[in-house]
Amino acid sequence: MKILVTGANGQLGTEIRNIAGLYEECEFVFTDVEELDITDGTAVRAAVNGNAIDLVINCAAYTAVDRAETDEPRARVLNGEAPVLLAKAVADRGGEIIQISTDYVFGGQSCTPYTEEMPTGPQSVYGLTKLNGEKGVMAANPRHVIVRTAWLYSPYGNNFVKTMLRLGRERDKLGVVYDQVGSPTYAADLAKAVLQIATAKEKTYGIFHYSNEGAVSWYDFTKAIHRMVGITECDVQPILTKEYPTPAKRPAYSVFSKAKIKRVYGVSVPYWEDSLRECLKRMGENM
Repeated sequence: MKILVTGANGQLGTEIRNIAGLYEECEFVFTDVEELDITDGTAVRAAVNGNAIDLVINCAAYTAVDRAETDEPRARVLNGEAPVLLAKAVADRGGEIIQISTDYVFGGQSCTPYTEEMPTGPQSVYGLTKLNGEKGVMAANPRHVIVRTAWLYSPYGNNFVKTMLRLGRERDKLGVVYDQVGSPTYAADLAKAVLQIATAKEKTYGIFHYSNEGAVSWYDFTKAIHRMVGITECDVQPILTKEYPTPAKRPAYSVFSKAKIKRVYGVSVPYWEDSLRECLKRMGENM
């Protein structure tokens, strides 16, 4: 099987690259914007056909959530239109696509974990464009798997864990939102789940949710990060979302049910604290 991974320099793409060698039955083609402009239909088709691609894993996205509020055209192209180009190109070869999506497609008003069947209702440009990408992929290629995830972090790039480590060491006081609750996702765990789906002998197409087990607020997540690495000099205080206004509205509740992905694909889902501890060790933190 030949697999094209787009957005290969991002958090998830990098983690997929890290474990790709374990999948000897697969040949991977890793691209980021320097190698392939996924908004260029001609370039996408040439990459898919020229490399005889059987499966596309689209990790590329416009992820600057707040900037998207004033840069809607670019977010729409990258999140809504480019995935359709990839889906169509590989569909013409009889191939499949795994599209990575987000908790932002939901409104965040639920008080029970989101299942794949629950109604969407994005509250931001980012969420709307990602939802449009989902719909476009589903329409363009019946052989699709959409994996929604949330609160992604890793040793790579910019993410919440790295920011809280830095701020915890720079500041003596820090306010962190406590009325937004979700499930953090360690990108290395997500990479394993995505490749487990990619290499499954029997495919079930549709939408699946993946994040680590458990639920936590951003405040409690920060406290856990600091506790694990021994940051004690920073006084972390809980604040309300309205005390930290942002251009894009965040979902107040982003906890996923992982029952479907566990049942259908046999994916194991680690507890968020265990995965956080593993990531911090990889980052060279003294635990």
